Amino acid sequence: MKLNNFKVFVDFDGTITQQDVGEEIFRKFGNTITTDVIVAKLLAGEITARKCWDLLFESILTIDKDELNCFLDQIKVDPTFLEFHNYCKANEIELFILSDGFDYYINRILKNENIHEIKVFANNLIINNNNQFVPSYPYFDVDCQTSANCKRNHILNNSHDDDFTVYIGDGNSDKYSTEFCDFIFAKDELLKYCEKERITFFPFNNFLDVIARLESFKSKKRLKKRHQAELKRKEIYLQE
Repeated sequence: MKLNNFKVFVDFDGTITQQDVGEEIFRKFGNTITTDVIVAKLLAGEITARKCWDLLFESILTIDKDELNCFLDQIKVDPTFLEFHNYCKANEIELFILSDGFDYYINRILKNENIHEIKVFANNLIINNNNQFVPSYPYFDVDCQTSANCKRNHILNNSHDDDFTVYIGDGNSDKYSTEFCDFIFAKDELLKYCEKERITFFPFNNFLDVIARLESFKSKKRLKKRHQAELKRKEIYLQE
């Protein structure tokens, strides 16, 4: 079968990059202990993702833009992602980046790697004339507590009933959105979550593993959607 009715949604921090860029910004330019305490509260479910970001930004009064950009220019993406991007283009698979991070650093890192033509949905960040961070959350939804950028909504808005949805991620912000996808590729924290919640998934180390699995789908005459994901999607549609 062809894969042109597949929609692939991929996390950025820790998935496309090999480190959590958002958190590392606050560890480098803020206070490491403060950052770790705030993030621990998020992972424990004591605060929402949006509250976590607000607290982190409050911990840095001013930022040197040149120093920040120099730091970002040292960040590299997983080299296998470049191959995966080309694979998706060759197979007419629509690829989306869904991040609970911020467009400021995502766009810069992708540009440095000469990666274009991917739709990116993320939180917004600017640095004002007073050298202060100014974050905003255009895709916030109160239903999505683990991500200030509601990834679930992007999945639902960018796929149709006859599409197969694929999610690739590693962390806390990916947990809720995976419930709405047919095929899940998980590692690290997301893998543990899928195991705990008994959500069917494929473990992966890098994007070559994802390519291999998608290639195996081509030999199948028919693929089944994940039933629980279909029920979850219908539940949201009925609420509208």
